[in-house]
Amino acid sequence: MRFIKLLLAALSLSLVAAGAAASTASPVSGDDYRTLPQALPTAAGNKVEVTEFFGYWCPHCNAFDPEITAWAKAQGDKIVFRRVPVMFHEGDDQQQKMYYALEALGKNEDLHKAIFRAIHVDRKQLNDEASIADFVASQGVDRAKFVSAFESFGVQAKVQRVPAMQSAAQIDGVPTIMIDGRYETAPSIAGNKLAGHPEKEIFGATLSVMDWLVAKAAKEHKPQAAVAGSTKK
Repeated sequence: MRFIKLLLAALSLSLVAAGAAASTASPVSGDDYRTLPQALPTAAGNKVEVTEFFGYWCPHCNAFDPEITAWAKAQGDKIVFRRVPVMFHEGDDQQQKMYYALEALGKNEDLHKAIFRAIHVDRKQLNDEASIADFVASQGVDRAKFVSAFESFGVQAKVQRVPAMQSAAQIDGVPTIMIDGRYETAPSIAGNKLAGHPEKEIFGATLSVMDWLVAKAAKEHKPQAAVAGSTKK
């Protein structure tokens, strides 16, 4: 009797897993991803723009970062990938300014992984200009140049634009990935049928949905490109 119960339990779990796999192979709007009521403007031309909304303080963003970084690199020139550091808590603007200051200095990608490690492994409190500047300098970035960028009008302007972008994109948690300004998915969305499964499986489901959405968005670009081409004589 116990064997039959165990067998039925295993069968039930396998059916759930099979259903989840089928779902991510043919994602459904409102289930595996959501479609924004109004598309947001993008700046990627005929390429598909992929935007990750994230926070350095977020443990799920930290865990997902190696996965999405590898995924973005594997896309090659099919997409334009960018990140937007969100504002959810008082003081988040300091890490937003850190992100955009490093972007201005061309040091973003060099330090992105190191920042996650400093916060989530080394438990550094990168919550104010002094501690952030000290950390960045310890990573080989000129401290004076970083502070100048951190305090610049250009960086402040980018930070001030984020809340409106978050609101328009209806970001209520991170990490959230927006595809081409129209579609969004996240581990909490794409992995909603995988509750209790390892985080790696949930991330895999999310990346599968992202693959599907990128392909969908790319197809939706083609008619526009064809129309533009047909006007040439």
